[in-house]
Amino acid sequence: MYLHNSWYVAAWDHEVGSDLFPVKMLGEEIVLFRKTNGEVAALEDACPHRKLPLSMGRIKGDTVECGYHGLTFDGTGTCTRVPGVEKIPHVACVRAYPIHERYGLLWVWMGDAEKADPALIFQVDHWGDPAWGLNRGDSMAINCNYLYMTDNLLDPSHVAWVHQSSFGNAATEEAPLETTIGENGVTVWRWMFDVEPAPFYAPYLKFKGKTDRKQHYEVHYPSRAIIKAIFAPAGSGGEGRPLHEDTFLMDSYNFMTPIDENTTKYYWFQMRNFAPDDARISAEFAASVRGAFDEDRAVLTAVHKGMANKRTPNLDLKIDVGPMRFRRNLAKMIEAEQAQKVAAE
Repeated sequence: MYLHNSWYVAAWDHEVGSDLFPVKMLGEEIVLFRKTNGEVAALEDACPHRKLPLSMGRIKGDTVECGYHGLTFDGTGTCTRVPGVEKIPHVACVRAYPIHERYGLLWVWMGDAEKADPALIFQVDHWGDPAWGLNRGDSMAINCNYLYMTDNLLDPSHVAWVHQSSFGNAATEEAPLETTIGENGVTVWRWMFDVEPAPFYAPYLKFKGKTDRKQHYEVHYPSRAIIKAIFAPAGSGGEGRPLHEDTFLMDSYNFMTPIDENTTKYYWFQMRNFAPDDARISAEFAASVRGAFDEDRAVLTAVHKGMANKRTPNLDLKIDVGPMRFRRNLAKMIEAEQAQKVAAE
Protein backbone atom coordinates (compact mmCIF):
# COMPACT_ATOMS: atom_id res chain seq x y z
CA MET A 1 0.00 0.00 0.00
CA TYR A 2 1.13 3.53 -0.75
CA LEU A 3 0.37 7.09 0.25
CA HIS A 4 -0.92 8.55 -3.02
CA ASN A 5 -1.44 12.18 -2.05
CA SER A 6 2.24 13.03 -2.23
CA TRP A 7 4.92 14.10 -4.68
CA TYR A 8 7.25 11.35 -5.92
CA VAL A 9 10.32 11.70 -8.15
CA ALA A 10 9.68 10.28 -11.62
CA ALA A 11 12.98 11.14 -13.33
CA TRP A 12 15.84 13.58 -13.58
CA ASP A 13 14.80 16.53 -15.74
CA HIS A 14 17.55 15.83 -18.30
CA GLU A 15 16.17 12.33 -18.90
CA VAL A 16 13.04 13.66 -20.61
CA GLY A 17 13.93 15.23 -23.93
CA SER A 18 12.61 14.68 -27.43
CA ASP A 19 11.43 11.10 -26.84
CA LEU A 20 8.62 9.53 -24.86
CA PHE A 21 9.84 8.44 -21.44
CA PRO A 22 7.92 5.60 -19.71
CA VAL A 23 8.12 5.15 -15.93
CA LYS A 24 6.38 2.94 -13.40
CA MET A 25 5.44 4.47 -10.06
CA LEU A 26 3.38 2.96 -7.25
CA GLY A 27 2.45 0.17 -9.64
CA GLU A 28 1.08 2.60 -12.24
CA GLU A 29 2.46 2.94 -15.77
CA ILE A 30 3.06 6.57 -16.77
CA VAL A 31 4.58 8.21 -19.83
CA LEU A 32 6.40 11.55 -19.66
CA PHE A 33 7.00 13.86 -22.60
CA ARG A 34 8.28 17.39 -23.09
CA LYS A 35 6.07 19.83 -24.96
CA THR A 36 7.30 22.44 -27.43
CA ASN A 37 7.38 25.12 -24.70
CA GLY A 38 9.70 22.93 -22.59
CA GLU A 39 7.11 21.91 -20.03
CA VAL A 40 6.74 18.22 -19.18
CA ALA A 41 3.43 16.34 -19.20
CA ALA A 42 2.67 13.03 -17.49
CA LEU A 43 -0.07 10.72 -18.83
CA GLU A 44 -1.42 7.27 -18.10
CA ASP A 45 0.64 5.02 -20.35
CA ALA A 46 -2.27 3.19 -21.97
CA CYS A 47 -4.39 4.14 -24.95
CA PRO A 48 -8.07 3.66 -23.99
CA HIS A 49 -8.78 1.77 -27.22
CA ARG A 50 -6.75 -1.43 -26.79
CA LYS A 51 -4.44 -0.33 -23.96
CA LEU A 52 -1.28 -0.23 -26.03
CA PRO A 53 1.25 1.82 -24.06
CA LEU A 54 1.33 5.35 -25.40
CA SER A 55 5.08 5.19 -24.88
CA MET A 56 5.13 2.90 -27.96
CA GLY A 57 3.74 5.77 -30.02
CA ARG A 58 5.24 9.10 -30.97
CA ILE A 59 5.24 12.77 -30.03
CA LYS A 60 3.37 15.07 -32.40
CA GLY A 61 3.99 18.64 -31.31
CA ASP A 62 2.30 18.98 -27.92
CA THR A 63 0.45 15.68 -28.23
CA VAL A 64 1.13 11.95 -28.10
CA GLU A 65 -0.09 9.73 -30.92
CA CYS A 66 -0.86 6.08 -30.19
CA GLY A 67 1.25 3.72 -32.28
CA TYR A 68 -1.66 1.34 -32.94
CA HIS A 69 -4.53 3.33 -34.48
CA GLY A 70 -3.42 6.95 -34.18
CA LEU A 71 -5.59 8.17 -31.30
CA THR A 72 -3.96 11.39 -30.13
CA PHE A 73 -3.87 12.95 -26.65
CA ASP A 74 -2.75 16.34 -25.37
CA GLY A 75 -0.96 17.04 -22.09
CA THR A 76 -4.26 17.15 -20.18
CA GLY A 77 -5.15 13.63 -21.29
CA THR A 78 -7.86 14.88 -23.65
CA CYS A 79 -8.23 12.99 -26.93
CA THR A 80 -7.83 15.44 -29.82
CA ARG A 81 -8.06 13.01 -32.73
CA VAL A 82 -9.52 9.60 -33.57
CA PRO A 83 -8.76 8.82 -37.23
CA GLY A 84 -11.90 7.91 -39.19
CA VAL A 85 -14.29 9.13 -36.48
CA GLU A 86 -16.24 12.38 -36.77
CA LYS A 87 -17.13 12.70 -33.07
CA ILE A 88 -14.57 11.75 -30.45
CA PRO A 89 -16.13 9.51 -27.75
CA HIS A 90 -16.23 11.22 -24.36
CA VAL A 91 -14.54 8.20 -22.79
CA ALA A 92 -11.57 8.55 -25.13
CA CYS A 93 -9.26 10.11 -22.55
CA VAL A 94 -6.36 9.16 -20.32
CA ARG A 95 -5.42 10.26 -16.84
CA ALA A 96 -3.08 13.22 -16.62
CA TYR A 97 -0.86 13.51 -13.54
CA PRO A 98 0.26 16.84 -12.05
CA ILE A 99 4.00 17.22 -12.63
CA HIS A 100 6.49 19.82 -11.44
CA GLU A 101 10.20 20.46 -12.06
CA ARG A 102 12.38 21.33 -9.07
CA TYR A 103 15.98 20.66 -7.99
CA GLY A 104 16.72 19.08 -11.37
CA LEU A 105 14.06 16.44 -10.75
CA LEU A 106 10.59 15.77 -12.15
CA TRP A 107 8.00 15.32 -9.40
CA VAL A 108 4.67 13.60 -10.08
CA TRP A 109 1.63 13.84 -7.79
CA MET A 110 0.09 10.38 -7.61
CA GLY A 111 -3.16 11.23 -5.79
CA ASP A 112 -6.04 13.67 -6.13
CA ALA A 113 -5.01 16.31 -8.65
CA GLU A 114 -6.76 19.14 -6.81
CA LYS A 115 -4.49 18.53 -3.80
CA ALA A 116 -1.27 18.80 -5.81
CA ASP A 117 0.41 21.81 -4.21
CA PRO A 118 4.08 22.32 -5.28
CA ALA A 119 4.70 23.89 -1.88
CA LEU A 120 4.50 20.35 -0.46
CA ILE A 121 7.62 19.26 -2.35
CA PHE A 122 10.50 18.49 0.03
CA GLN A 123 12.39 21.65 0.94
CA VAL A 124 16.09 21.68 0.03
CA ASP A 125 18.02 24.18 2.14
CA HIS A 126 20.88 26.09 0.49
CA TRP A 127 19.69 25.24 -3.05
CA GLY A 128 21.14 27.97 -5.25
CA ASP A 129 23.39 29.26 -2.44
CA PRO A 130 26.71 30.18 -4.13
CA ALA A 131 28.63 29.26 -0.98
CA TRP A 132 27.51 25.62 -1.16
CA GLY A 133 28.81 22.98 -3.54
CA LEU A 134 26.47 20.56 -5.26
CA ASN A 135 26.98 16.98 -6.36
CA ARG A 136 24.09 16.57 -8.79
CA GLY A 137 23.65 12.97 -7.86
CA ASP A 138 22.51 9.78 -9.44
CA SER A 139 19.81 7.13 -9.30
CA MET A 140 19.52 3.37 -9.10
CA ALA A 141 16.86 0.69 -9.03
CA ILE A 142 16.90 -1.53 -5.95
CA ASN A 143 15.13 -4.87 -5.69
CA CYS A 144 13.44 -4.21 -2.36
CA ASN A 145 10.33 -2.64 -0.92
CA TYR A 146 10.73 1.09 -0.32
CA LEU A 147 10.08 0.69 3.41
CA TYR A 148 13.29 -1.28 3.83
CA MET A 149 15.00 1.80 2.41
CA THR A 150 13.28 4.15 4.85
CA ASP A 151 14.30 1.71 7.60
CA ASN A 152 17.89 1.99 6.40
CA LEU A 153 17.77 5.78 6.26
CA LEU A 154 16.58 5.89 9.87
CA ASP A 155 19.43 3.68 11.03
CA PRO A 156 22.73 5.53 11.61
CA SER A 157 24.18 2.44 13.28
CA HIS A 158 24.38 0.38 10.09
CA VAL A 159 27.24 2.47 8.72
CA ALA A 160 29.64 0.83 11.20
CA TRP A 161 29.26 -2.51 9.42
CA VAL A 162 27.97 -1.80 5.90
CA HIS A 163 30.18 1.24 5.16
CA GLN A 164 33.40 0.49 7.05
CA SER A 165 35.61 1.99 4.34
CA SER A 166 33.55 5.16 3.85
CA PHE A 167 30.95 6.55 6.27
CA GLY A 168 31.60 4.32 9.27
CA ASN A 169 34.29 3.62 11.85
CA ALA A 170 34.48 2.25 15.40
CA ALA A 171 32.83 5.39 16.80
CA THR A 172 29.56 4.51 15.06
CA GLU A 173 29.22 1.10 16.71
CA GLU A 174 28.12 1.87 20.26
CA ALA A 175 27.04 5.51 20.66
CA PRO A 176 23.37 5.69 21.75
CA LEU A 177 20.71 7.01 19.37
CA GLU A 178 18.08 9.66 19.95
CA THR A 179 14.69 9.53 18.18
CA THR A 180 12.54 12.59 17.49
CA ILE A 181 8.99 12.25 16.17
CA GLY A 182 7.80 15.22 14.10
CA GLU A 183 4.65 16.13 12.20
CA ASN A 184 6.25 15.33 8.84
CA GLY A 185 8.40 12.36 9.77
CA VAL A 186 10.97 10.83 12.09
CA THR A 187 14.56 11.83 12.89
CA VAL A 188 17.20 9.56 14.42
CA TRP A 189 20.39 11.32 15.51
CA ARG A 190 23.39 11.28 17.81
CA TRP A 191 26.55 13.19 18.67
CA MET A 192 29.84 11.32 19.03
CA PHE A 193 32.59 13.24 20.79
CA ASP A 194 36.37 13.20 20.40
CA VAL A 195 36.40 10.49 17.73
CA GLU A 196 38.41 9.80 14.61
CA PRO A 197 36.82 11.13 11.40
CA ALA A 198 35.32 8.52 9.09
CA PRO A 199 37.39 7.67 5.97
CA PHE A 200 35.01 9.28 3.47
CA TYR A 201 35.07 12.67 5.15
CA ALA A 202 38.62 12.90 6.50
CA PRO A 203 40.28 14.33 3.34
CA TYR A 204 37.85 17.25 3.22
CA LEU A 205 38.04 18.50 6.81
CA LYS A 206 39.63 21.90 7.38
CA PHE A 207 41.10 20.82 10.71
CA LYS A 208 43.41 18.06 11.90
CA GLY A 209 42.96 15.56 14.68
CA LYS A 210 39.84 14.22 16.30
CA THR A 211 36.33 15.46 15.76
CA ASP A 212 32.91 15.85 17.31
CA ARG A 213 30.54 14.20 14.84
CA LYS A 214 26.78 14.34 14.45
CA GLN A 215 24.74 11.86 12.44
CA HIS A 216 21.30 13.25 11.57
CA TYR A 217 18.97 10.87 9.71
CA GLU A 218 15.61 12.51 8.94
CA VAL A 219 12.91 10.80 6.86
CA HIS A 220 9.68 12.51 5.85
CA TYR A 221 6.49 10.71 4.86
CA PRO A 222 6.16 8.84 2.65
CA SER A 223 9.76 8.33 1.42
CA ARG A 224 11.96 11.44 1.34
CA ALA A 225 15.05 11.91 3.46
CA ILE A 226 17.87 14.23 4.37
CA ILE A 227 21.02 12.83 5.94
CA LYS A 228 23.19 15.48 7.60
CA ALA A 229 26.86 14.84 8.30
CA ILE A 230 28.44 17.31 10.73
CA PHE A 231 32.13 17.23 11.71
CA ALA A 232 33.43 19.88 14.10
CA PRO A 233 36.82 20.15 15.79
CA ALA A 234 36.88 18.04 18.97
CA GLY A 235 35.52 19.99 21.91
CA SER A 236 33.40 22.37 19.85
CA GLY A 237 30.40 20.20 18.94
CA GLY A 238 27.18 19.39 20.74
CA GLU A 239 23.46 19.96 20.49
CA GLY A 240 22.44 23.61 20.70
CA ARG A 241 25.99 24.94 20.43
CA PRO A 242 26.98 27.32 17.62
CA LEU A 243 28.98 25.63 14.88
CA HIS A 244 32.73 26.19 14.75
CA GLU A 245 33.83 28.12 11.65
CA ASP A 246 35.74 25.09 10.37
CA THR A 247 32.81 22.70 10.73
CA PHE A 248 32.24 20.36 7.79
CA LEU A 249 28.60 20.08 6.66
CA MET A 250 27.20 17.72 4.05
CA ASP A 251 23.49 17.34 3.40
CA SER A 252 22.50 14.25 1.42
CA TYR A 253 19.03 14.35 -0.10
CA ASN A 254 17.42 10.99 -0.82
CA PHE A 255 14.15 10.30 -2.63
CA MET A 256 12.64 6.83 -2.87
CA THR A 257 9.92 6.14 -5.45
CA PRO A 258 8.21 2.76 -5.19
CA ILE A 259 8.05 1.10 -8.59
CA ASP A 260 6.01 -1.72 -7.11
CA GLU A 261 5.98 -3.72 -3.88
CA ASN A 262 9.31 -5.36 -4.72
CA THR A 263 11.28 -2.63 -6.47
CA THR A 264 12.24 0.95 -5.67
CA LYS A 265 13.88 3.74 -7.68
CA TYR A 266 16.36 5.69 -5.57
CA TYR A 267 17.40 9.27 -6.42
CA TRP A 268 19.92 11.39 -4.55
CA PHE A 269 22.19 14.43 -4.54
CA GLN A 270 24.51 16.03 -1.98
CA MET A 271 25.26 19.60 -0.93
CA ARG A 272 28.33 20.74 1.03
CA ASN A 273 29.43 23.96 2.73
CA PHE A 274 32.77 24.25 0.92
CA ALA A 275 34.41 24.18 -2.53
CA PRO A 276 31.26 25.31 -4.37
CA ASP A 277 32.88 25.39 -7.81
CA ASP A 278 35.30 22.48 -7.52
CA ALA A 279 34.31 19.92 -10.16
CA ARG A 280 36.99 17.48 -8.96
CA ILE A 281 35.55 17.33 -5.45
CA SER A 282 32.04 16.95 -6.85
CA ALA A 283 33.22 14.01 -8.96
CA GLU A 284 34.96 12.43 -5.96
CA PHE A 285 31.83 12.81 -3.87
CA ALA A 286 29.69 11.31 -6.62
CA ALA A 287 31.93 8.27 -7.03
CA SER A 288 32.30 7.64 -3.30
CA VAL A 289 28.60 8.05 -2.55
CA ARG A 290 27.65 5.78 -5.42
CA GLY A 291 30.02 3.13 -4.07
CA ALA A 292 28.50 3.38 -0.59
CA PHE A 293 24.96 3.19 -1.96
CA ASP A 294 25.92 0.11 -3.96
CA GLU A 295 26.83 -1.44 -0.59
CA ASP A 296 23.37 -0.53 0.67
CA ARG A 297 21.78 -2.02 -2.43
CA ALA A 298 23.47 -5.39 -1.87
CA VAL A 299 22.31 -5.50 1.75
CA LEU A 300 18.76 -4.29 1.12
CA THR A 301 18.22 -6.68 -1.79
CA ALA A 302 19.21 -9.56 0.49
CA VAL A 303 17.07 -8.22 3.36
CA HIS A 304 13.99 -8.02 1.12
CA LYS A 305 14.54 -11.59 -0.04
CA GLY A 306 15.23 -12.83 3.48
CA MET A 307 12.14 -11.19 4.97
CA ALA A 308 9.93 -12.43 2.12
CA ASN A 309 11.08 -16.02 2.67
CA LYS A 310 11.54 -16.05 6.45
CA ARG A 311 10.59 -19.22 8.31
CA THR A 312 11.04 -17.82 11.80
CA PRO A 313 10.03 -14.41 13.22
CA ASN A 314 12.49 -11.57 12.75
CA LEU A 315 13.90 -9.76 15.78
CA ASP A 316 13.45 -6.04 16.45
CA LEU A 317 16.13 -4.22 18.46
CA LYS A 318 16.34 -0.93 20.32
CA ILE A 319 17.94 0.65 17.25
CA ASP A 320 14.69 -0.07 15.34
CA VAL A 321 12.58 2.42 17.33
CA GLY A 322 12.81 5.14 14.66
CA PRO A 323 12.00 2.91 11.66
CA MET A 324 9.12 1.21 13.50
CA ARG A 325 7.55 4.54 14.51
CA PHE A 326 7.88 5.77 10.93
CA ARG A 327 6.18 2.66 9.57
CA ARG A 328 3.33 2.84 12.09
CA ASN A 329 2.64 6.52 11.42
CA LEU A 330 2.80 6.08 7.65
CA ALA A 331 0.42 3.10 7.86
CA LYS A 332 -2.08 5.30 9.72
CA MET A 333 -1.80 7.98 7.03
CA ILE A 334 -2.39 5.43 4.28
CA GLU A 335 -5.37 3.97 6.16
CA ALA A 336 -6.89 7.44 6.58
CA GLU A 337 -6.37 8.25 2.91
CA GLN A 338 -8.04 5.00 1.88
CA ALA A 339 -10.98 5.68 4.20
CA GLN A 340 -11.48 9.13 2.67
CA LYS A 341 -11.40 7.63 -0.80
CA VAL A 342 -14.04 5.04 0.08
CA ALA A 343 -16.24 7.68 1.73
CA ALA A 344 -16.08 9.84 -1.40
CA GLU A 345 -17.13 7.01 -3.74
